[in-house]
Amino acid sequence: MGYKVLLVRENGKPGEVRQIMIRDGELPMSEVKRVGRKYWWIVPLTVVACLSIAMALTVVLPKKYTSKTLVLIDQPTVSADIVKPVVSEASNQRLASMQQEILSRTHLQPIIEKFGLYPEDRGSTHMDDLILRLRDAITVSPLEAMPGTTQEHHMPGFQISVVFNNPQTAQRICSEITTMFMEQNAKYMDDKSKSTTQFVSEHLAEAKQKLDEEDAKLADFKRRYIGSLPEQEQTNLSLLSGMNSQLEASTQALNRLQEDKALNESLLSGQLANWQMATSGNGNPETLEQQLAGLQDQLSTLESRYTPEHPDVIKAKSQIEEIKKQIAAGPRPDSGVTHSRASKIEPPQIQQLRLRIRQADLDIADLSKRQTQIQNHINVLQGKLQSSPAVEQEYKELTRNHQTALEFYNDLLRKQDQSEIAGDLNHQQEGEHFNVLDPPSLPVEASFPKPLFFAGGGLAAGLLLGVGIIYLLAALDKAMHSILDVEYCLKLPVLAAVPILNQKGKGHVRSPGLNKTPELTSTRS
Repeated sequence: MGYKVLLVRENGKPGEVRQIMIRDGELPMSEVKRVGRKYWWIVPLTVVACLSIAMALTVVLPKKYTSKTLVLIDQPTVSADIVKPVVSEASNQRLASMQQEILSRTHLQPIIEKFGLYPEDRGSTHMDDLILRLRDAITVSPLEAMPGTTQEHHMPGFQISVVFNNPQTAQRICSEITTMFMEQNAKYMDDKSKSTTQFVSEHLAEAKQKLDEEDAKLADFKRRYIGSLPEQEQTNLSLLSGMNSQLEASTQALNRLQEDKALNESLLSGQLANWQMATSGNGNPETLEQQLAGLQDQLSTLESRYTPEHPDVIKAKSQIEEIKKQIAAGPRPDSGVTHSRASKIEPPQIQQLRLRIRQADLDIADLSKRQTQIQNHINVLQGKLQSSPAVEQEYKELTRNHQTALEFYNDLLRKQDQSEIAGDLNHQQEGEHFNVLDPPSLPVEASFPKPLFFAGGGLAAGLLLGVGIIYLLAALDKAMHSILDVEYCLKLPVLAAVPILNQKGKGHVRSPGLNKTPELTSTRS
């Protein structure tokens, strides 16, 4: 370490030596005490001077007054799960954008002109400089939410501070700025709601037009392919099964009619043969017996096909009984005359058989027509079922487009309703809005300069200045105050030291740097 060795003579008395060494800018404690006893008066002097200057500045400097107001951001009273707000950005971002807009030239210049601010500088200073000065006087400070609360990620509010040289003017400016924030927020929320509603309405009209087009396409497709739609496939299958059953029943009925017709035709031919033989005059018991044999053959045929209660079976049996009675009664004397009269008219049995054959022809024609209609209907249903896959594919594409358009339209419709409800909430002050908790204050005391702060600053500055002056004086002192200082300065060892001699009439004076009388010889080489 480097040493700075100085020698001084206190009170001009020779032989009194004091030690002072500054090593790397530091003073030993002994020298601190010596310097302090010597220059103590410097610190009170600098403290008094700096304190006087500070207090004088509090009187000379222009006073500034601060007006403050506290604005809270009230959250919506209706839950976001019920009505989704139209404003999605954070409160601090919205506040920052509003602050930039309100503190712009467009809003601050009317305030300067309205309240007549800076009248002494209006003629010599450009308006932009005055606006910048007013902007620096306005401070907007956001409030921080308490950690752990539900609103931790939302800004609870903000504070507006205005510093000006007149308390009333500061209050008026603060009130004007607060009003601008309130109006700007209300306008922002209203514009946001209107723009959102208008945007959704425009897209809703386009979505409705597209949905109408899809409806028209779907309706036209259903008209063209009615009965072949996928949802009608099961119905077509059921109808086809029913038609097949009807066709089978009609075929069976037609077969029965044709068999009945053939039977009736065979009966008619037999009846006609018997009747013609009877009308030709050759009727005798053998003829009746032949008729009986023919009727018995017919009865056997009918019983093989029908039940005993069938009308044809019952009628054949009654005819057989009638012929048996005629054979048992024998021939009558006037049978020739009666037979000649009866030969002109066909027997009822023959007429009934002819009637049955005609009815059978009519029924067969009707069933054939019905069978043709059923077959045509079956062909149509089969054609619909065969074309069903292609129709289903086209139908799915149409329904998918229609469903997409419908969902998009319904979604936009819900968003439009939510936007309108959110706008109504903002108008009713039920949505997020600014609420002035503390109106702009009228400052009573000046916020600058504060005498207490200036006094503390002057006291601290005086102390630092005094200590610095003392340190500088000690650093500039070139005197040597101890044996070590001499050895370091002269680069020579000290062989002996002469003790301090008392002057006549005065006491012994000892150097504060020496605790005892130095030795006559030194042990250093």
